[in-house]
Amino acid sequence: MKIGKQVVATAVVLAIGGTAMAQSQYGTVTTYGNTAYGSNGATATKYGNTVYGSGGTTSTQYGNTIYRSNGTTSTQYGNTTYNSDGTTRSTYGNTTYGSNGSTSTTYGNTTYYSRPR
Repeated sequence: MKIGKQVVATAVVLAIGGTAMAQSQYGTVTTYGNTAYGSNGATATKYGNTVYGSGGTTSTQYGNTIYRSNGTTSTQYGNTTYNSDGTTRSTYGNTTYGSNGSTSTTYGNTTYYSRPR
């Protein structure tokens, strides 16, 4: 079972808890099977349409919308994801650009994240 790029981004940045990865300027996520491992020590495992974060959070996807246990949602249309907090992420090739200035680039099973200062 593979975790898709959209789910990995959501799993790591949001489902794991958001704060652990978001507080770091840079980070990586490596995926093996149905589990994503963050360079900050957090993990996220996908079973069916639900991702379980090591911090106790969950994200469940129905259609093009992801619902998180913290009450936030993300909906994808084409290559752009719209988050309930008003931010967006657009993917071009293997790189995703966030409206907050963050980027993530995937090479193989590893995604590299950077955040603005």
